[in-house]
Amino acid sequence: MSDETRDSPDSTDPSREAGDPSPETVVETASEAAEGLVLDRYKQSQLRDFDVTVSFEDGVLEVDVYVNPPADADHDPEVVADEAARTAREAVDELFGE
Repeated sequence: MSDETRDSPDSTDPSREAGDPSPETVVETASEAAEGLVLDRYKQSQLRDFDVTVSFEDGVLEVDVYVNPPADADHDPEVVADEAARTAREAVDELFGE
Protein backbone atom coordinates (compact mmCIF):
# COMPACT_ATOMS: atom_id res chain seq x y z
CA MET A 1 0.00 0.00 0.00
CA SER A 2 1.41 3.39 -0.89
CA ASP A 3 1.84 6.19 1.64
CA GLU A 4 -0.55 8.31 -0.41
CA THR A 5 -3.33 5.75 0.00
CA ARG A 6 -2.58 5.11 3.65
CA ASP A 7 -2.63 8.77 4.63
CA SER A 8 -5.64 9.87 2.60
CA PRO A 9 -8.94 10.31 4.45
CA ASP A 10 -11.24 7.31 4.36
CA SER A 11 -14.48 8.37 2.73
CA THR A 12 -16.33 5.55 4.50
CA ASP A 13 -15.30 6.82 7.95
CA PRO A 14 -17.13 10.08 8.75
CA SER A 15 -15.18 10.51 12.01
CA ARG A 16 -11.88 10.81 10.12
CA GLU A 17 -10.76 14.28 9.13
CA ALA A 18 -8.42 15.09 6.27
CA GLY A 19 -4.85 14.76 7.47
CA ASP A 20 -5.67 12.36 10.30
CA PRO A 21 -3.58 9.19 10.29
CA SER A 22 -5.25 6.04 9.00
CA PRO A 23 -6.44 3.44 11.52
CA GLU A 24 -3.66 1.15 10.27
CA THR A 25 -1.05 3.83 11.00
CA VAL A 26 -2.51 4.37 14.48
CA VAL A 27 -2.41 0.64 15.28
CA GLU A 28 1.12 0.26 13.91
CA THR A 29 2.40 3.27 15.87
CA ALA A 30 0.82 2.11 19.13
CA SER A 31 2.08 -1.46 18.67
CA GLU A 32 5.64 -0.36 17.93
CA ALA A 33 5.70 1.97 20.95
CA ALA A 34 4.39 -0.68 23.34
CA GLU A 35 6.68 -3.42 22.02
CA GLY A 36 9.63 -1.04 22.15
CA LEU A 37 9.06 -0.30 25.81
CA VAL A 38 8.66 -3.98 26.74
CA LEU A 39 11.87 -4.87 24.88
CA ASP A 40 13.63 -1.94 26.55
CA ARG A 41 12.79 -3.39 29.97
CA TYR A 42 13.50 -7.05 29.16
CA LYS A 43 15.80 -8.80 26.72
CA GLN A 44 13.67 -10.62 24.17
CA SER A 45 15.46 -13.88 24.91
CA GLN A 46 14.57 -13.39 28.59
CA LEU A 47 10.81 -13.26 28.00
CA ARG A 48 8.77 -16.43 28.11
CA ASP A 49 5.98 -14.66 26.25
CA PHE A 50 4.61 -11.22 25.55
CA ASP A 51 1.74 -9.95 23.49
CA VAL A 52 0.59 -6.51 22.41
CA THR A 53 -2.94 -6.19 21.03
CA VAL A 54 -4.07 -2.87 19.62
CA SER A 55 -7.34 -1.83 18.01
CA PHE A 56 -8.53 1.55 16.80
CA GLU A 57 -12.18 1.74 15.84
CA ASP A 58 -14.53 4.73 15.76
CA GLY A 59 -11.80 6.91 17.24
CA VAL A 60 -11.31 4.64 20.27
CA LEU A 61 -7.86 3.22 20.94
CA GLU A 62 -7.60 -0.02 22.91
CA VAL A 63 -4.21 -1.34 23.98
CA ASP A 64 -3.69 -4.60 25.85
CA VAL A 65 -0.21 -5.71 26.86
CA TYR A 66 0.67 -9.09 28.35
CA VAL A 67 4.18 -9.76 29.65
CA ASN A 68 5.45 -13.08 31.03
CA PRO A 69 9.08 -12.72 32.15
CA PRO A 70 11.02 -15.21 34.24
CA ALA A 71 10.33 -15.13 37.98
CA ASP A 72 13.68 -13.50 38.72
CA ALA A 73 13.20 -10.58 36.29
CA ASP A 74 14.21 -7.10 37.47
CA HIS A 75 10.93 -5.41 36.50
CA ASP A 76 7.36 -6.06 37.67
CA PRO A 77 5.45 -7.32 34.60
CA GLU A 78 2.22 -5.54 35.56
CA VAL A 79 4.04 -2.22 35.86
CA VAL A 80 5.81 -2.80 32.53
CA ALA A 81 2.52 -3.74 30.82
CA ASP A 82 0.80 -0.59 32.15
CA GLU A 83 3.76 1.55 31.16
CA ALA A 84 3.80 0.01 27.66
CA ALA A 85 0.08 0.69 27.17
CA ARG A 86 0.54 4.28 28.37
CA THR A 87 3.50 4.73 26.01
CA ALA A 88 1.39 3.44 23.11
CA ARG A 89 -1.35 5.97 23.89
CA GLU A 90 1.19 8.80 24.11
CA ALA A 91 2.65 7.82 20.73
CA VAL A 92 -0.82 7.95 19.17
CA ASP A 93 -1.50 11.32 20.82
CA GLU A 94 1.66 12.62 19.15
CA LEU A 95 0.43 11.27 15.81
CA PHE A 96 -2.69 13.38 16.16
CA GLY A 97 -0.64 16.36 17.36
CA GLU A 98 -2.16 16.41 20.83
